[in-house]
Amino acid sequence: MHSFNKNVLSWLEESASKYAGRTAYEDENESISFAELEEEAKRIASAIIKAELPDMPIAVMMGRSVHTIAAFLGVVYSGRAYAPIEAKDPLSRRDKILANLKNPPLITEDESGSLNFAELLKSPIDEDALEKVRRQMTENDPLYIIYTSGSSGNPKGVISSHRSLMAYIKAYSEVMDINETDVLASQSQLDYIAAIRDIYLPLLTGAKTFLLPKEYFMQPDVLFDSMNRHGVTAAGWSSSAVTVLTKLGAFKEGSLKGFKKLCFSGSVMPGKVLALWQENLPDCKFVNQYGPTEATASCTYYEIGHRVSEDEILPVGRAYDNYRVFLLTEDDKKVPDGEMGEICVAGPCVALGYYNDKERTEKAFVQNPLNSAYRDIIYKTGDIGRFREDGLLEFHGRSDRQIKHMGHRVELDEIEAAAMEIEGVSECAALYDTERENIWLLYTGNAGARDISVKLRNMIPLFMLPRKLKQIEELAKLPNGKTDIKRLEKDTFGGK
Repeated sequence: MHSFNKNVLSWLEESASKYAGRTAYEDENESISFAELEEEAKRIASAIIKAELPDMPIAVMMGRSVHTIAAFLGVVYSGRAYAPIEAKDPLSRRDKILANLKNPPLITEDESGSLNFAELLKSPIDEDALEKVRRQMTENDPLYIIYTSGSSGNPKGVISSHRSLMAYIKAYSEVMDINETDVLASQSQLDYIAAIRDIYLPLLTGAKTFLLPKEYFMQPDVLFDSMNRHGVTAAGWSSSAVTVLTKLGAFKEGSLKGFKKLCFSGSVMPGKVLALWQENLPDCKFVNQYGPTEATASCTYYEIGHRVSEDEILPVGRAYDNYRVFLLTEDDKKVPDGEMGEICVAGPCVALGYYNDKERTEKAFVQNPLNSAYRDIIYKTGDIGRFREDGLLEFHGRSDRQIKHMGHRVELDEIEAAAMEIEGVSECAALYDTERENIWLLYTGNAGARDISVKLRNMIPLFMLPRKLKQIEELAKLPNGKTDIKRLEKDTFGGK
Protein backbone atom coordinates (compact mmCIF):
# COMPACT_ATOMS: atom_id res chain seq x y z
CA MET A 1 0.00 0.00 0.00
CA HIS A 2 2.73 2.44 0.96
CA SER A 3 6.36 2.75 0.01
CA PHE A 4 7.25 5.13 2.83
CA ASN A 5 8.45 3.58 6.07
CA LYS A 6 7.01 5.88 8.70
CA ASN A 7 5.23 3.46 11.00
CA VAL A 8 5.16 -0.16 12.13
CA LEU A 9 2.34 -1.02 9.72
CA SER A 10 4.83 -0.58 6.86
CA TRP A 11 6.97 -3.26 8.49
CA LEU A 12 3.99 -5.60 8.82
CA GLU A 13 2.97 -5.13 5.19
CA GLU A 14 6.48 -5.65 3.86
CA SER A 15 6.91 -8.86 5.88
CA ALA A 16 3.41 -10.07 4.94
CA SER A 17 4.36 -9.58 1.28
CA LYS A 18 7.81 -11.14 1.57
CA TYR A 19 7.07 -13.96 4.05
CA ALA A 20 3.29 -14.43 3.55
CA GLY A 21 2.92 -18.05 4.69
CA ARG A 22 5.72 -18.03 7.22
CA THR A 23 4.81 -18.13 10.92
CA ALA A 24 5.16 -14.77 12.66
CA TYR A 25 4.10 -15.82 16.17
CA GLU A 26 3.28 -19.10 17.84
CA ASP A 27 2.36 -20.33 21.29
CA GLU A 28 1.95 -23.88 22.58
CA ASN A 29 -1.53 -24.08 21.04
CA GLU A 30 -1.50 -22.29 17.70
CA SER A 31 0.38 -20.06 15.28
CA ILE A 32 -0.32 -17.17 12.95
CA SER A 33 1.44 -16.37 9.67
CA PHE A 34 2.45 -12.88 8.55
CA ALA A 35 -0.35 -12.82 5.97
CA GLU A 36 -2.94 -14.02 8.52
CA LEU A 37 -1.69 -11.42 10.99
CA GLU A 38 -2.16 -8.62 8.47
CA GLU A 39 -5.65 -9.87 7.61
CA GLU A 40 -6.76 -10.17 11.25
CA ALA A 41 -5.40 -6.73 12.09
CA LYS A 42 -7.17 -5.14 9.11
CA ARG A 43 -10.47 -6.83 9.98
CA ILE A 44 -10.26 -5.54 13.56
CA ALA A 45 -9.36 -2.04 12.37
CA SER A 46 -12.18 -1.98 9.83
CA ALA A 47 -14.67 -2.88 12.55
CA ILE A 48 -13.30 -0.20 14.89
CA ILE A 49 -13.44 2.48 12.19
CA LYS A 50 -16.99 1.49 11.22
CA ALA A 51 -18.11 1.73 14.88
CA GLU A 52 -17.12 5.43 14.91
CA LEU A 53 -15.71 5.16 18.43
CA PRO A 54 -14.36 8.21 20.29
CA ASP A 55 -10.89 9.32 19.20
CA MET A 56 -8.97 7.83 22.14
CA PRO A 57 -6.68 4.89 22.94
CA ILE A 58 -8.18 1.40 23.00
CA ALA A 59 -7.36 -0.99 25.84
CA VAL A 60 -6.68 -4.66 25.07
CA MET A 61 -7.16 -7.26 27.81
CA MET A 62 -6.65 -10.69 26.29
CA GLY A 63 -4.59 -13.78 27.12
CA ARG A 64 -1.04 -14.71 26.20
CA SER A 65 -1.98 -15.56 22.62
CA VAL A 66 -0.87 -14.87 19.07
CA HIS A 67 -4.25 -13.19 18.51
CA THR A 68 -3.55 -10.62 21.22
CA ILE A 69 -0.78 -9.22 19.01
CA ALA A 70 -3.23 -9.09 16.08
CA ALA A 71 -5.55 -7.08 18.33
CA PHE A 72 -2.75 -4.62 19.14
CA LEU A 73 -1.99 -4.10 15.46
CA GLY A 74 -5.67 -3.83 14.61
CA VAL A 75 -5.95 -0.91 17.01
CA VAL A 76 -2.92 0.67 15.32
CA TYR A 77 -4.49 0.25 11.85
CA SER A 78 -7.53 2.12 13.17
CA GLY A 79 -5.31 5.14 13.85
CA ARG A 80 -5.21 4.77 17.62
CA ALA A 81 -2.75 3.75 20.32
CA TYR A 82 -3.33 0.50 22.19
CA ALA A 83 -3.00 0.05 25.96
CA PRO A 84 -2.33 -3.58 26.97
CA ILE A 85 -3.78 -4.64 30.32
CA GLU A 86 -2.93 -7.85 32.16
CA ALA A 87 -6.20 -9.57 33.12
CA LYS A 88 -4.52 -11.28 36.10
CA ASP A 89 -3.55 -7.96 37.69
CA PRO A 90 -5.57 -6.95 40.76
CA LEU A 91 -8.91 -5.33 39.93
CA SER A 92 -7.91 -2.11 41.71
CA ARG A 93 -4.88 -1.67 39.44
CA ARG A 94 -6.93 -2.40 36.31
CA ASP A 95 -9.54 0.10 37.42
CA LYS A 96 -6.86 2.77 37.95
CA ILE A 97 -5.47 2.18 34.46
CA LEU A 98 -8.92 2.36 32.85
CA ALA A 99 -9.67 5.53 34.83
CA ASN A 100 -6.43 7.14 33.62
CA LEU A 101 -7.45 6.23 30.05
CA LYS A 102 -10.85 7.88 30.68
CA ASN A 103 -12.70 4.55 30.43
CA PRO A 104 -11.74 3.65 26.85
CA PRO A 105 -13.16 0.98 24.54
CA LEU A 106 -11.87 -2.39 25.80
CA ILE A 107 -11.14 -5.42 23.60
CA THR A 108 -11.60 -8.75 25.41
CA GLU A 109 -12.20 -12.39 24.45
CA ASP A 110 -15.32 -12.60 26.63
CA GLU A 111 -18.25 -10.29 27.27
CA SER A 112 -16.49 -8.19 29.94
CA GLY A 113 -15.28 -5.56 27.46
CA SER A 114 -17.13 -3.24 25.13
CA LEU A 115 -15.47 -4.87 22.09
CA ASN A 116 -15.47 -8.65 21.61
CA PHE A 117 -12.44 -9.95 19.72
CA ALA A 118 -14.32 -12.70 17.87
CA GLU A 119 -16.98 -10.26 16.73
CA LEU A 120 -14.38 -7.79 15.48
CA LEU A 121 -12.79 -10.54 13.37
CA LYS A 122 -16.06 -11.04 11.46
CA SER A 123 -15.76 -7.59 9.87
CA PRO A 124 -14.95 -7.39 6.16
CA ILE A 125 -11.79 -5.43 5.36
CA ASP A 126 -12.51 -1.88 4.23
CA GLU A 127 -9.36 -0.86 2.35
CA ASP A 128 -10.73 2.60 1.54
CA ALA A 129 -11.39 3.35 5.22
CA LEU A 130 -7.95 2.01 6.19
CA GLU A 131 -6.29 4.12 3.49
CA LYS A 132 -8.07 7.26 4.69
CA VAL A 133 -6.88 6.71 8.26
CA ARG A 134 -3.37 5.81 7.13
CA ARG A 135 -2.87 9.04 5.21
CA GLN A 136 -3.45 10.99 8.41
CA MET A 137 -0.84 9.03 10.38
CA THR A 138 2.65 10.32 11.21
CA GLU A 139 5.75 8.72 12.68
CA ASN A 140 5.23 10.73 15.88
CA ASP A 141 1.74 9.31 16.53
CA PRO A 142 1.32 7.36 19.79
CA LEU A 143 1.75 3.62 19.22
CA TYR A 144 1.14 2.14 22.67
CA ILE A 145 0.70 3.10 26.32
CA ILE A 146 2.57 0.84 28.75
CA TYR A 147 1.71 1.20 32.45
CA THR A 148 4.51 1.15 35.02
CA SER A 149 4.54 1.49 38.79
CA GLY A 150 3.74 4.96 40.19
CA SER A 151 4.91 6.40 43.53
CA SER A 152 1.47 7.83 44.37
CA GLY A 153 -0.18 4.45 44.01
CA ASN A 154 -1.42 5.36 40.53
CA PRO A 155 0.26 3.55 37.59
CA LYS A 156 2.00 5.77 35.03
CA GLY A 157 1.05 5.32 31.37
CA VAL A 158 4.18 5.77 29.27
CA ILE A 159 3.28 6.80 25.69
CA SER A 160 5.70 5.73 22.95
CA SER A 161 5.48 6.77 19.32
CA HIS A 162 6.00 4.74 16.14
CA ARG A 163 9.27 6.62 15.63
CA SER A 164 10.57 5.75 19.11
CA LEU A 165 9.71 2.08 18.78
CA MET A 166 11.21 1.80 15.30
CA ALA A 167 14.45 3.50 16.38
CA TYR A 168 14.87 1.01 19.23
CA ILE A 169 13.93 -2.14 17.29
CA LYS A 170 16.27 -1.24 14.42
CA ALA A 171 19.17 -0.59 16.81
CA TYR A 172 18.48 -3.72 18.87
CA SER A 173 18.17 -5.97 15.80
CA GLU A 174 21.57 -4.77 14.58
CA VAL A 175 23.32 -5.31 17.92
CA MET A 176 21.75 -8.75 18.41
CA ASP A 177 22.03 -9.65 14.70
CA ILE A 178 18.38 -10.75 14.47
CA ASN A 179 17.30 -11.93 11.00
CA GLU A 180 14.64 -14.05 9.27
CA THR A 181 16.31 -17.31 10.37
CA ASP A 182 15.86 -16.54 14.07
CA VAL A 183 13.22 -17.91 16.42
CA LEU A 184 12.75 -15.67 19.46
CA ALA A 185 11.64 -16.96 22.86
CA SER A 186 9.31 -14.47 24.57
CA GLN A 187 9.40 -14.42 28.37
CA SER A 188 7.60 -11.18 29.26
CA GLN A 189 3.85 -10.78 29.65
CA LEU A 190 2.43 -8.79 26.76
CA ASP A 191 1.57 -5.67 28.79
CA TYR A 192 5.20 -5.26 29.87
CA ILE A 193 7.74 -3.08 28.04
CA ALA A 194 10.19 -5.94 27.35
CA ALA A 195 7.54 -7.68 25.22
CA ILE A 196 7.81 -5.03 22.50
CA ARG A 197 11.01 -6.69 21.26
CA ASP A 198 9.21 -9.99 20.76
CA ILE A 199 6.22 -8.29 19.13
CA TYR A 200 8.02 -6.01 16.65
CA LEU A 201 11.26 -7.81 15.75
CA PRO A 202 9.38 -10.29 13.49
CA LEU A 203 7.68 -7.42 11.64
CA LEU A 204 11.05 -5.83 10.84
CA THR A 205 13.20 -8.93 10.26
CA GLY A 206 10.93 -11.83 9.33
CA ALA A 207 11.97 -13.72 12.47
CA LYS A 208 9.44 -15.81 14.43
CA THR A 209 8.45 -15.29 18.07
CA PHE A 210 7.44 -18.20 20.30
CA LEU A 211 5.35 -17.13 23.33
CA LEU A 212 6.69 -19.26 26.16
CA PRO A 213 4.20 -20.27 28.87
CA LYS A 214 5.05 -18.37 32.05
CA GLU A 215 5.08 -21.51 34.21
CA TYR A 216 7.96 -22.99 32.19
CA PHE A 217 10.33 -20.54 33.90
CA MET A 218 9.90 -22.54 37.10
CA GLN A 219 10.95 -25.77 35.32
CA PRO A 220 14.26 -25.32 33.47
CA ASP A 221 14.24 -28.79 31.89
CA VAL A 222 10.68 -28.30 30.54
CA LEU A 223 11.60 -24.81 29.31
CA PHE A 224 14.75 -26.00 27.53
CA ASP A 225 12.91 -28.94 25.96
CA SER A 226 10.21 -26.61 24.62
CA MET A 227 12.80 -24.16 23.26
CA ASN A 228 14.64 -26.99 21.51
CA ARG A 229 11.41 -28.33 19.95
CA HIS A 230 10.54 -24.89 18.61
CA GLY A 231 14.07 -24.23 17.32
CA VAL A 232 14.66 -21.15 19.48
CA THR A 233 17.87 -19.27 18.60
CA ALA A 234 17.58 -15.96 20.48
CA ALA A 235 15.95 -14.30 23.48
CA GLY A 236 15.69 -11.03 25.37
CA TRP A 237 14.93 -11.88 29.00
CA SER A 238 15.02 -10.16 32.37
CA SER A 239 18.15 -10.80 34.42
CA SER A 240 15.93 -12.09 37.23
CA ALA A 241 14.41 -14.76 34.95
CA VAL A 242 17.89 -15.99 34.02
CA THR A 243 18.87 -15.94 37.70
CA VAL A 244 15.77 -17.89 38.80
CA LEU A 245 16.39 -20.53 36.13
CA THR A 246 19.94 -20.89 37.39
CA LYS A 247 18.84 -21.26 41.01
CA LEU A 248 16.35 -23.92 39.91
CA GLY A 249 19.12 -25.99 38.33
CA ALA A 250 19.38 -24.85 34.71
CA PHE A 251 21.70 -27.08 32.64
CA LYS A 252 21.75 -29.85 35.30
CA GLU A 253 19.25 -32.04 33.48
CA GLY A 254 18.82 -30.31 30.12
CA SER A 255 20.69 -28.29 27.51
CA LEU A 256 19.90 -25.77 24.78
CA LYS A 257 20.56 -26.73 21.15
CA GLY A 258 21.07 -24.01 18.56
CA PHE A 259 20.60 -21.15 21.03
CA LYS A 260 22.98 -18.36 19.96
CA LYS A 261 21.90 -14.96 21.32
CA LEU A 262 20.80 -13.80 24.78
CA CYS A 263 20.15 -10.22 25.84
CA PHE A 264 19.32 -9.58 29.50
CA SER A 265 18.14 -6.46 31.31
CA GLY A 266 15.95 -5.16 34.12
CA SER A 267 18.38 -5.63 37.03
CA VAL A 268 22.04 -6.39 37.67
CA MET A 269 23.09 -9.81 36.36
CA PRO A 270 25.10 -11.71 39.02
CA GLY A 271 28.53 -12.68 37.70
CA LYS A 272 28.23 -16.26 38.95
CA VAL A 273 24.94 -16.71 37.05
CA LEU A 274 26.34 -15.40 33.76
CA ALA A 275 29.51 -17.47 34.21
CA LEU A 276 27.40 -20.66 34.33
CA TRP A 277 25.50 -19.72 31.16
CA GLN A 278 28.76 -18.88 29.38
CA GLU A 279 30.20 -22.23 30.43
CA ASN A 280 27.19 -24.14 29.06
CA LEU A 281 26.73 -21.98 25.94
CA PRO A 282 30.30 -21.16 24.83
CA ASP A 283 29.23 -20.00 21.33
CA CYS A 284 26.38 -17.77 22.52
CA LYS A 285 26.39 -13.97 22.24
CA PHE A 286 25.58 -12.34 25.61
CA VAL A 287 24.49 -8.70 25.79
CA ASN A 288 23.76 -6.64 28.92
CA GLN A 289 21.14 -3.97 28.28
CA TYR A 290 19.99 -0.99 30.34
CA GLY A 291 17.20 1.56 30.07
CA PRO A 292 13.79 2.70 31.27
CA THR A 293 10.34 2.33 29.71
CA GLU A 294 10.47 6.08 29.04
CA ALA A 295 13.36 5.51 26.60
CA THR A 296 11.50 2.77 24.69
CA ALA A 297 12.73 -0.21 26.71
CA SER A 298 16.48 0.35 26.70
CA CYS A 299 19.09 2.89 25.74
CA THR A 300 22.52 1.26 26.25
CA TYR A 301 24.06 -2.14 25.61
CA TYR A 302 27.26 -4.01 26.43
CA GLU A 303 28.30 -7.10 24.49
CA ILE A 304 30.30 -9.37 26.78
CA GLY A 305 33.36 -10.51 24.87
CA HIS A 306 35.10 -12.37 27.69
CA ARG A 307 34.45 -15.03 30.32
CA VAL A 308 33.20 -13.19 33.39
CA SER A 309 34.40 -13.83 36.93
CA GLU A 310 31.86 -14.78 39.61
CA ASP A 311 32.09 -11.42 41.41
CA GLU A 312 32.23 -9.25 38.28
CA ILE A 313 29.94 -6.22 37.95
CA LEU A 314 29.18 -5.59 34.28
CA PRO A 315 28.97 -2.11 32.75
CA VAL A 316 25.75 -1.23 30.95
CA GLY A 317 27.80 -0.12 27.98
CA ARG A 318 27.30 2.46 25.29
CA ALA A 319 24.26 4.15 23.74
CA TYR A 320 22.31 2.38 21.01
CA ASP A 321 22.39 3.95 17.56
CA ASN A 322 20.18 7.07 17.40
CA TYR A 323 20.26 7.45 21.21
CA ARG A 324 22.14 10.04 23.26
CA VAL A 325 23.03 9.22 26.88
CA PHE A 326 24.80 11.64 29.23
CA LEU A 327 25.11 12.57 32.91
CA LEU A 328 23.95 15.61 34.87
CA THR A 329 24.83 16.82 38.36
CA GLU A 330 22.14 17.51 40.99
CA ASP A 331 22.12 21.17 39.90
CA ASP A 332 21.79 20.25 36.20
CA LYS A 333 25.41 20.85 35.19
CA LYS A 334 27.63 18.66 33.03
CA VAL A 335 29.33 15.93 35.06
CA PRO A 336 33.16 16.00 35.00
CA ASP A 337 34.80 12.98 33.37
CA GLY A 338 34.88 9.93 35.62
CA GLU A 339 32.43 11.27 38.19
CA MET A 340 28.93 10.14 39.14
CA GLY A 341 25.77 11.79 37.85
CA GLU A 342 22.14 11.21 36.91
CA ILE A 343 21.71 9.25 33.69
CA CYS A 344 19.76 11.24 31.09
CA VAL A 345 18.51 10.14 27.68
CA ALA A 346 17.77 12.13 24.50
CA GLY A 347 16.83 11.34 20.92
CA PRO A 348 13.85 9.86 19.08
CA CYS A 349 13.69 7.06 21.67
CA VAL A 350 12.32 9.41 24.36
CA ALA A 351 8.64 8.77 25.11
CA LEU A 352 5.89 11.31 24.47
CA GLY A 353 5.21 11.54 28.21
CA TYR A 354 2.73 10.06 30.69
CA TYR A 355 -0.85 9.73 29.49
CA ASN A 356 -3.26 12.20 31.10
CA ASP A 357 -0.60 13.21 33.62
CA LYS A 358 0.78 16.65 32.80
CA GLU A 359 2.41 17.19 36.19
CA ARG A 360 4.54 14.03 36.19
CA THR A 361 5.32 14.46 32.48
CA GLU A 362 6.71 17.98 33.00
CA LYS A 363 8.80 16.78 35.93
CA ALA A 364 10.46 13.89 34.09
CA PHE A 365 10.57 15.05 30.45
CA VAL A 366 12.40 18.36 30.51
CA GLN A 367 14.32 20.78 28.36
CA ASN A 368 18.00 19.83 28.22
CA PRO A 369 19.59 22.21 30.77
CA LEU A 370 22.82 22.16 28.73
CA ASN A 371 21.01 23.58 25.68
CA SER A 372 19.08 26.85 25.74
CA ALA A 373 19.17 27.44 21.97
CA TYR A 374 16.25 25.24 20.83
CA ARG A 375 13.71 22.67 22.04
CA ASP A 376 15.63 19.59 23.19
CA ILE A 377 13.53 17.33 25.44
CA ILE A 378 15.37 14.76 27.55
CA TYR A 379 14.27 12.12 30.05
CA LYS A 380 15.89 12.18 33.49
CA THR A 381 16.00 8.55 34.62
CA GLY A 382 16.67 9.01 38.33
CA ASP A 383 19.46 6.41 37.93
CA ILE A 384 23.03 7.16 38.95
CA GLY A 385 25.88 6.30 36.59
CA ARG A 386 29.52 6.91 35.76
CA PHE A 387 31.40 6.78 32.47
CA ARG A 388 34.62 4.77 32.58
CA GLU A 389 37.78 5.91 30.79
CA ASP A 390 36.93 3.57 27.91
CA GLY A 391 33.59 5.37 27.44
CA LEU A 392 31.42 2.58 28.85
CA LEU A 393 28.64 3.49 31.27
CA GLU A 394 28.39 1.93 34.73
CA PHE A 395 25.10 1.74 36.64
CA HIS A 396 25.29 2.75 40.31
CA GLY A 397 21.71 2.46 41.57
CA ARG A 398 18.78 4.79 42.08
CA SER A 399 18.63 8.31 43.44
CA ASP A 400 15.09 7.76 44.77
CA ARG A 401 12.70 5.04 45.95
CA GLN A 402 12.46 3.18 42.69
CA ILE A 403 13.92 -0.33 42.32
CA LYS A 404 14.23 -3.02 39.68
CA HIS A 405 12.76 -6.29 40.95
CA MET A 406 12.06 -9.50 39.01
CA GLY A 407 12.58 -7.56 35.77
CA HIS A 408 9.97 -4.95 36.71
CA ARG A 409 10.40 -1.36 37.76
CA VAL A 410 8.79 -0.88 41.17
CA GLU A 411 8.10 2.24 43.19
CA LEU A 412 8.45 1.29 46.86
CA ASP A 413 6.15 4.22 47.66
CA GLU A 414 3.34 2.49 45.74
CA ILE A 415 3.61 -0.56 48.00
CA GLU A 416 3.45 1.73 51.03
CA ALA A 417 0.44 3.58 49.61
CA ALA A 418 -1.42 0.26 49.18
CA ALA A 419 -0.48 -0.99 52.67
CA MET A 420 -1.68 2.23 54.28
CA GLU A 421 -5.18 1.53 52.94
CA ILE A 422 -5.36 -1.65 55.04
CA GLU A 423 -7.16 -1.38 58.36
CA GLY A 424 -4.79 -1.93 61.26
CA VAL A 425 -1.70 -0.50 59.52
CA SER A 426 -0.70 2.76 61.22
CA GLU A 427 2.62 3.49 59.49
CA CYS A 428 4.79 1.49 57.13
CA ALA A 429 8.03 1.51 55.14
CA ALA A 430 8.90 -0.65 52.14
CA LEU A 431 12.59 -1.60 51.85
CA TYR A 432 14.57 -3.56 49.28
CA ASP A 433 17.29 -6.06 50.10
CA THR A 434 19.29 -5.89 46.87
CA GLU A 435 21.59 -8.78 47.83
CA ARG A 436 18.75 -11.28 48.35
CA GLU A 437 16.33 -9.51 45.97
CA ASN A 438 13.60 -9.36 48.61
CA ILE A 439 11.04 -6.62 49.23
CA TRP A 440 10.36 -5.97 52.93
CA LEU A 441 7.43 -4.19 54.53
CA LEU A 442 7.94 -2.86 58.05
CA TYR A 443 4.78 -1.64 59.72
CA THR A 444 3.24 -0.44 62.97
CA GLY A 445 -0.32 -1.17 64.08
CA ASN A 446 -2.36 -4.17 65.13
CA ALA A 447 -2.87 -5.84 61.73
CA GLY A 448 -1.46 -9.33 61.29
CA ALA A 449 1.26 -9.93 58.71
CA ARG A 450 -0.75 -12.69 57.02
CA ASP A 451 -3.82 -10.48 56.79
CA ILE A 452 -1.78 -7.68 55.20
CA SER A 453 -0.23 -10.09 52.71
CA VAL A 454 -3.62 -11.49 51.67
CA LYS A 455 -5.12 -8.03 51.19
CA LEU A 456 -2.11 -6.73 49.24
CA ARG A 457 -2.60 -9.55 46.73
CA ASN A 458 -5.84 -7.87 45.70
CA MET A 459 -4.26 -4.42 45.48
CA ILE A 460 -0.90 -4.69 43.72
CA PRO A 461 0.67 -7.05 41.12
CA LEU A 462 2.34 -10.22 42.40
CA PHE A 463 5.82 -9.01 41.46
CA MET A 464 5.39 -6.09 43.90
CA LEU A 465 4.31 -8.17 46.91
CA PRO A 466 6.69 -7.94 49.90
CA ARG A 467 8.40 -11.25 50.60
CA LYS A 468 9.03 -10.25 54.22
CA LEU A 469 6.56 -8.47 56.53
CA LYS A 470 7.69 -7.32 59.98
CA GLN A 471 5.65 -5.64 62.70
CA ILE A 472 7.69 -3.15 64.75
CA GLU A 473 7.02 -0.74 67.65
CA GLU A 474 7.79 2.44 65.71
CA LEU A 475 9.49 3.62 62.52
CA ALA A 476 12.79 5.45 62.91
CA LYS A 477 12.37 9.11 61.99
CA LEU A 478 14.61 11.94 60.76
CA PRO A 479 14.60 15.35 62.50
CA ASN A 480 12.18 16.64 59.83
CA GLY A 481 9.67 13.93 60.75
CA LYS A 482 10.22 11.80 57.63
CA THR A 483 10.96 8.09 57.86
CA ASP A 484 14.67 7.35 58.29
CA ILE A 485 15.02 4.79 55.49
CA LYS A 486 18.80 4.45 55.91
CA ARG A 487 18.43 3.62 59.59
CA LEU A 488 15.69 1.08 58.90
CA GLU A 489 17.82 -0.57 56.21
CA LYS A 490 20.77 -0.78 58.57
CA ASP A 491 18.68 -2.27 61.37
CA THR A 492 16.84 -4.69 59.07
CA PHE A 493 19.64 -5.89 56.81
CA GLY A 494 22.37 -6.05 59.44
CA GLY A 495 24.41 -2.97 58.58
CA LYS A 496 24.68 -3.52 54.82
